[in-house]
Amino acid sequence: MAAIKGSATVIEMARQPKLTLQSERIARDTITIRSLDWERSRFDIEFGLRNGTTYNSFLIKGAKTAIVDTSHKKFQEAWFDLLKEHIHPKEVDYLIVSHTEPDHSGLINDLLDLNPDIQIVASKVALQFLKNQVHRSFNSIAVKSGNELDLGTNPTSNIHHKLEFLSAPNLHWPDTIFSFDYGTNTLYTCDAFGLHYCSEDVFDKEPDVIAPDFRFYYDCLMGPNARSVLQALKRMDNLPAIETIAVGHGPLLRNHLELWVNSYREWSSQRSKGECYAAVCYLSQYGYCDRLSQAIAHGITKAEAQVQLVDIRATDAQELTSLINGAEAVVVPTWPSQREAELRGSIGTLLAALKQKQWVAVYDAYGGNDEPIDALTNQLRKLGQKEAFAPLRVKEVPDAQTVQRFEEAGTDLGQLMNKKKSIAAMKSLDGDVDKALGRLSGGLYIVTASQTENGTKRSSAMVASWISQASFKPPGLTVAVAKDRAIEALMQVNDCFVVNILKDDNYQSLLRHFLKRFPPGANRFSGVNILEGIAKGGPVLADALAFLDCRVSKRLESPDHWIIYAIVEHGNVADAEAMTAVHHRKVGNHY
Repeated sequence: MAAIKGSATVIEMARQPKLTLQSERIARDTITIRSLDWERSRFDIEFGLRNGTTYNSFLIKGAKTAIVDTSHKKFQEAWFDLLKEHIHPKEVDYLIVSHTEPDHSGLINDLLDLNPDIQIVASKVALQFLKNQVHRSFNSIAVKSGNELDLGTNPTSNIHHKLEFLSAPNLHWPDTIFSFDYGTNTLYTCDAFGLHYCSEDVFDKEPDVIAPDFRFYYDCLMGPNARSVLQALKRMDNLPAIETIAVGHGPLLRNHLELWVNSYREWSSQRSKGECYAAVCYLSQYGYCDRLSQAIAHGITKAEAQVQLVDIRATDAQELTSLINGAEAVVVPTWPSQREAELRGSIGTLLAALKQKQWVAVYDAYGGNDEPIDALTNQLRKLGQKEAFAPLRVKEVPDAQTVQRFEEAGTDLGQLMNKKKSIAAMKSLDGDVDKALGRLSGGLYIVTASQTENGTKRSSAMVASWISQASFKPPGLTVAVAKDRAIEALMQVNDCFVVNILKDDNYQSLLRHFLKRFPPGANRFSGVNILEGIAKGGPVLADALAFLDCRVSKRLESPDHWIIYAIVEHGNVADAEAMTAVHHRKVGNHY
């Protein structure tokens, strides 16, 4: 059923009330078709979504017509019905594929069925990927930075639409291109600058509302490629004044462009400081390589270490040699035991570029035909490399727990890389300031959190002393969480967690347990007496003095911690006579 309001069209899909479509004019001769996935709770296997997502595509009409990206397969019938309200698919001249991830390319085969003569415009790498996806021949134009596509002048508006392409590899796939329309000063960026936020607001009307999701999206998808983000920003700086950034997910950016672009520039500059980085390698479109490498890279960035994702298959030999040889640490996947000649050459280049005493680690790609992980690990040991972390084995289809394990391994590697820097930072504060800060006392608490999605449970815990009441109405508190804490991923806006308050006469055993270093993915509650089902946020420790069940309301970033403001929704005291354990420090520059 379609409801038409002004220039906008909204369609609710029959029998699927959680999926809707929307079309609206966003510029002269330009329409967006937005597929709204209101209750999607997870994006691929890595990242939990709080507010659903959208898949945005665009129709540009000059003398010729182009579509920029399609949509997710789940919107197939309704997406084409809505497209036909504006143009019949047979009349479309070009399909511009910003990148080939299925949420943007899921309807390409269907479009080819309706219009086999359409020209597909994409990067060279994207066209190679598409051949394996659609399993048919198609007309294509390979483009790179500086290439142009002239759509000509729209006879009604008299506006000339000429598109210039900008290569933007690794944002967040190796095949990504941006497209800039000189007729409307609109930049089409697909994943870059996007956010997973589902709303009928076509544009960024309320920046404060969407800012947490914008930052979370950047941290998960763009942060591990900060160097690539900066390169893309340099290419954008050479364009005329951009009026709209037409993103692939979430609201389009127009009202607060300077805020969003400057945020990307600032965050990426911070993450790219220094020469030391880890090269996390993957094989595009093989097994779960793309997803698992992203999880490792995200973990490394949480420890404030630098990372560069490297596609072994798509990176040319000279650049691959440079990236591997210049890295302090290299993480490689298992690769197919039966390899085509081109891939054999790339793997040979990678192995030849490794240096003795580099930190190296291996993870299972789970591609179905992998070289055994132990054989690969032994091969690297013979080359004289140091093991960054134990091989990450995958024995079944990766789920949220697997991703958490990979992310925690990445964080461990990032901490290892930053060890010298951390020691230097501990010695850098002024002695008097250091001693004075150390006189700030705090309580002793164990923060716990757990989430269950699609039958898979993730949980974590940490010792905390930087917790303070922050409001009366509603009752609220703040928790300072170091950026490299594993539990931080479970404390996003609207997530729940539990503050377990420790007794002053019965806390040593709990403190020893939760202060020890856990292997990636380990059960932090093994051997601890816990009470399940009492609090929404996570386990309650049976030996705690009291607990507070909290929901995250806001997050404030500091240089090395997230300040979490949470509303206390429930709580109870187990021992009214006992006192809270207190933590006294002597120095103020480390725990």
